[in-house]
Amino acid sequence: PLGSDDGVRAAFALLDGLLLSGGGDLDPVYFGEEPRPGTGEIAPERDAFEMALTRMALEAGLPVLGICRGLQVLNVAAGGSIWQDMGESGPGLLKHMQDAPRWHPTHAIDVVPGSRLAGILGARRVRVNSLHHQAVREAAAGFEVAARTGDGVIEALEGKGLAFVLGVQFHPEWLWERQPVFLNLFVALVEAARIYRQARR
Repeated sequence: PLGSDDGVRAAFALLDGLLLSGGGDLDPVYFGEEPRPGTGEIAPERDAFEMALTRMALEAGLPVLGICRGLQVLNVAAGGSIWQDMGESGPGLLKHMQDAPRWHPTHAIDVVPGSRLAGILGARRVRVNSLHHQAVREAAAGFEVAARTGDGVIEALEGKGLAFVLGVQFHPEWLWERQPVFLNLFVALVEAARIYRQARR
């Protein structure tokens, strides 16, 4: 089965890069908490598979791009934590679960100068979509914050090492047709995967 140790290893052997997509909530058992009322639907098989695959990827230096849930999986797999529901973090939050169309940029994020993300986007401030109620709480060791919203919510993390490891809270796959700069994230992952593949030969 795909979720078994052998299944995860077999899947990993096929990869030159890993894209962790959006989806439902992450089971709080992975960051040492019991579920609280704000936690929504989880997918146990997906959680187990993605957590194992991500840990393997990080250990091997495989290029990784995480999107929304994928950012949270990436952070938790590396030892960080997330808010089960952002309402727990206190008052003053922006609206992070937009009612606008998915492609509509609903709020701004401030990108850290000199970060990998800043180099990819070529900007220090961009507007993005927002479709999440969970968010990074504490960044894992070995990760740096690459972007935040004005309310302090972490919108991107990246690895401190040489490997391409980047997670974003927004959904570039729904933005790039109207804002082509967001296609750069996928181009960067593919280029990193090409380099990784060549290095393995």
